Amino acid sequence: MQSHRIADARIYEGIMMNTKKTLMAVLAVSALAFGLAACQKKEEGPAERAGKKIDEATATAAEKVEEVTAKVGEKMQEAGKEIQKAADDAKK
Repeated sequence: MQSHRIADARIYEGIMMNTKKTLMAVLAVSALAFGLAACQKKEEGPAERAGKKIDEATATAAEKVEEVTAKVGEKMQEAGKEIQKAADDAKK
């Protein structure tokens, strides 16, 4: 049953690593977009308005990624506990 724990841990680590990479990419793009927007004139044209919408969408996506990551982590922990309980019950 130890192999189930290892497999669960590896799956969880893989999900977390992919989620962290995605989140970091989203944040890097947001920072770049914000930096470029800060260097430009204050007059807003269509491109500036589109840039703001992209920034807002990126921020929203980052929040959603964090929420999903937390939920996946919780579900993985619950599944691990259930697997461990089943393994313990099988030993009896």
